[in-house]
Amino acid sequence: MKPKMQVLVAEPSDIIREGLRALLDEDEFVMQAPLRDLPVDMAQRIGRQQPDILILNPTLLNTPPRMQLVSIQQARTSMAVVALVYEYIDPALLSQFKTVLDIREKGSRVAQLLRECCQNESEEEDSYELSERETEVLVLLAKGCSSKEIADKLNISVHTVNTHRKNITRKTGIKSVAGLAVYAMLHNLVVG
Repeated sequence: MKPKMQVLVAEPSDIIREGLRALLDEDEFVMQAPLRDLPVDMAQRIGRQQPDILILNPTLLNTPPRMQLVSIQQARTSMAVVALVYEYIDPALLSQFKTVLDIREKGSRVAQLLRECCQNESEEEDSYELSERETEVLVLLAKGCSSKEIADKLNISVHTVNTHRKNITRKTGIKSVAGLAVYAMLHNLVVG
């Protein structure tokens, strides 16, 4: 029998927290005591509680939000951090999350999305090869296309492109577009 996934929810709304609890009240998920805000000792709390998934409302992040998010992610690197959104959030910030859970998502899809998120996490730990889609994104990056242009050409969202870019960077260890272009040429993915 698979161990249950530990889920920690950081969300100020009682209605939303309880709704998530009801949706995830299945054999494979265990909801930990939810948070109304992000405590100062969030990294320590994550270290003590060891959640597999953190469902986090990005509006709870302080300025600068990316730095706080990095700190939270470093507290437990195997934890999937999921953005819970119901208002506009800067796409650049959303790209830092494992996935995005929109409040308008069908109830039946929520548990599936979290399962996929954790499956991808465990698969990615062992795989450093680029997927077919990541290779397509890399080639378009090497050709000088922006994330928006790549999204349009591949018929995917900009958020998905940014997730692929993040995975490409993690797998190759290369952070700059110029470096990725050289990588693509050295691996014969683009000509000249």
